[in-house]
Amino acid sequence: MSPSVCFILGELGPSGGAGAVVRHARGLAADHGWDVSLALWPGASAAVAPPGVRVVATDEARLLDYDVAIATWWRTAYDLFAIPARRHAYFVQQFEERTYRPGDVERFGAIATHDLPVAFLTEAAWIAEELAELRPDASCFHVPNGIDKQRFAPGGRSPSAGPLRVLVEGSPGLWFKGIQDAAAALELTREPVVTTLVTPERVDADTCARFDHVVGPLDHAAMADAYRGADVLLKLSRVEGVFTPPLEAFHCAVPCVVWPVTGHDEYVRHGVNGAVVDFDDLIGTAGWLDLLARDRGLLAKLGDGALETATAWPSWDRSTSAFAAALAEIAGGPPPSAGAGAARLLADLDAAMEEQRAALSRERGAAEHANAWLADTRRELAHARATNVAFEQSRTWRYAAPLRAIGGRLRRLRATFER
Repeated sequence: MSPSVCFILGELGPSGGAGAVVRHARGLAADHGWDVSLALWPGASAAVAPPGVRVVATDEARLLDYDVAIATWWRTAYDLFAIPARRHAYFVQQFEERTYRPGDVERFGAIATHDLPVAFLTEAAWIAEELAELRPDASCFHVPNGIDKQRFAPGGRSPSAGPLRVLVEGSPGLWFKGIQDAAAALELTREPVVTTLVTPERVDADTCARFDHVVGPLDHAAMADAYRGADVLLKLSRVEGVFTPPLEAFHCAVPCVVWPVTGHDEYVRHGVNGAVVDFDDLIGTAGWLDLLARDRGLLAKLGDGALETATAWPSWDRSTSAFAAALAEIAGGPPPSAGAGAARLLADLDAAMEEQRAALSRERGAAEHANAWLADTRRELAHARATNVAFEQSRTWRYAAPLRAIGGRLRRLRATFER
């Protein structure tokens, strides 16, 4: 009987995280003999479900039984233990609390999922290291995502002798993707550049004003063409797990200019296959683009380095083979202890309460300050009103009123003559 696995995906969307899950699901079913299900939330479309993979609603998955059930996003972790399975796991592609602003209630919801009694899988070495430190009691498997080597390849690429062709990729609606930062850096370039923004969503004219071309969403084939039509990828993300676009660009012999976001050091080498510029250094970022526009020899050298890095990176077949081995080890391994993660969960809960208490204290302080200001304003208004009443009752006010009326008539008379 084939081993069975259920990925709780929530919905099939255009995100890179969902794409990685679908690629593994397809490979596990086709090449490794796993009975694979994708559990989607009610109302989610299954139009792009991979062949050979069963798509079920989460309510239906609760009535079935699996060897392994896997959460793939922090919100899907809240459905994980409702899915009957011999083992439960969590495919962590990002510490997702980092994508929320301080004060967002979702931050704690995401943090708490790392305390669950599960085995962890992740595509990022830095996430594996963090999880090992946070949860030394849990097993964690590092499985780098693969790249479609046939689709993302330099074939048909032609370097340009004209203006530097700069490709920017990401969603302007997500603050941590750095699209506005990229636009600001491009404004500072001195050499001629032609810019293209690839976005998974429609954007307004103001958002894309700095870009010469705005396209998207693109499928993988069109995205590969976009890389091959560029000289350099500008990717200024502030939060990532291991961001895939530079790797895809490398496979098309296109170097990158990036900021030192988590995960970049797994494959970006400054001066070898791209440039790594400090966060918020817009002038330095623009300077690198200008340098590449002027020095086409350096641009070609970085492109060669990018292709060499890509050659050593695993394909999806190799990546899914490692994923299948990790799943087999999880399914055949011992269950987590009953109290696994409990101490960490309570510590995170305590920290969240302290954070909320501090936020409420700040809000109370601000409210008290506002109330004090309103009280002072009311007293000043009352004093002014009392003073005004006293003045109106005085002898001076009685003499002043006729004078004001005469002054008004004189102003109107002067305006008549001026016309």
